Amino acid sequence: TNIPGFGYERINTAYRFGILNQLPGGGPALAAKTVETLLGVPVHYYAQIDFAAFVAFIDDIKGVKIENDESVQLDFVGTARSYWLEPGKYTLPGEDALAYVRSRSTAGGDFDRAKRQQKVILAIRDRILEFDMLPHLIMNSQKLYDDLSAGIKTNLSLVQATQLAVKVFEVDRDAIQHYVIDGP
Repeated sequence: TNIPGFGYERINTAYRFGILNQLPGGGPALAAKTVETLLGVPVHYYAQIDFAAFVAFIDDIKGVKIENDESVQLDFVGTARSYWLEPGKYTLPGEDALAYVRSRSTAGGDFDRAKRQQKVILAIRDRILEFDMLPHLIMNSQKLYDDLSAGIKTNLSLVQATQLAVKVFEVDRDAIQHYVIDGP
């Protein structure tokens, strides 16, 4: 896609260019502008979570429940650990969930990865909304806050982020629509 000021590149390169060139707003701002240019839809807010915060959060909510549709090779960054996750239902701990959302080992490569990332985001939502999860979340709220606040960068204010989090309870799961841009 066209990255404003840099020409045509892979869309995820926008973030890198924003950081390397120390643009105002950095990588998130250029990534948002690139998406706006591509889709014609304004992007007002962003949230970026680092790998350590993602892993800690998934572990804090006792794993994320997913249904895996195809064999996916999970490689663990910085280790020799690797295994194939076969089709089936799983509750993935943090490190495994991270390897799952980062994997490009399937035929669809980055497109399949984007689908898995969306699947995990919705699975996190479902996990948090489980009936028996509320007492756990309340009891561990300080740890959850500490883990997330250390690893999230966003242009949302605390009030806006809280309001957005409350919306999770208001939106029916069946009303959520999500798409992945693929090759064609």
